[in-house]
Amino acid sequence: MFKQRTFGAVAAVAAVGVIAAACEKKDTPAPTAAPAEAAKPAEPPAAEPAKATEPAKAPEAAKAPEAPAAPEAPKAPEAPAAPAAAPAAAAPAGEPHPAMKDPKLANEKAPDEYKVKFETTKGSFVVAVTKKWSPVGADRFYNLVKIGYFQDVAFFRAIAGFMCQFGIHGDPAVNGVWKEASIDDDPPIGQTNARYTLTFAKKGMPNSRSVQFFINFKDNGNLDGMGFTPFAKVVEGTDTIDKINTEYGEGQPGGRGPNQMRVQMEGNKYLKGEFPNLDYIKSASIL
Repeated sequence: MFKQRTFGAVAAVAAVGVIAAACEKKDTPAPTAAPAEAAKPAEPPAAEPAKATEPAKAPEAAKAPEAPAAPEAPKAPEAPAAPAAAPAAAAPAGEPHPAMKDPKLANEKAPDEYKVKFETTKGSFVVAVTKKWSPVGADRFYNLVKIGYFQDVAFFRAIAGFMCQFGIHGDPAVNGVWKEASIDDDPPIGQTNARYTLTFAKKGMPNSRSVQFFINFKDNGNLDGMGFTPFAKVVEGTDTIDKINTEYGEGQPGGRGPNQMRVQMEGNKYLKGEFPNLDYIKSASIL
């Protein structure tokens, strides 16, 4: 979780630095180079057939009787092909996706670019994901959307002039299996934490991204060198982002907002009981 710092000339740097030490794990993706097209082999020039000279006819020799062909050895039966791994079964209507309780089942590869629409308590917004910015992270985010993870998920940490953070699930049982489902870091390629970019939150250690994210309220380029690699940007509904409630600010114990440990352990029961004005993501879908 991020630790609070006073925002100001000195505090801005300190508050940003705390993100690495206190936030939960997040993921990011890495670009893949397109395979080069194989060169076509050159066709050999057609040679003009040489005219054969007619040999003088010789008397035909008597043909020797042909030896009978050896019988063919019976073919060994082919081994059956190994069955392909089955994709995760879709959840029955009204039931949560199986991957909600088993992160290993959320393993699809994301397209190079895709968009996700979020419906929130403040309206809707759309993010455009560019996989080459952070390939591993883009895959994780894609799978979370596909399995229906972002339903009734709070913006539990929103600090005016900095960012809003989300991703801890409202169901403690889901948090129990996903909070440690970390992914590898993606190497930075020069993409900065500009206003309205979407980035994984993480702990202050390598390869600690899992399911928490933040949207930058302003340009936060000082996060770029701390392992926070953006993978998407809000392209529609920026006014919705600007309206996210920031009244609770930094989380406890440094601030008056929700305590992340309690959010993990108690979920939305804790949030809705003690922080009734928080905003929530109601749903997310691939466009």
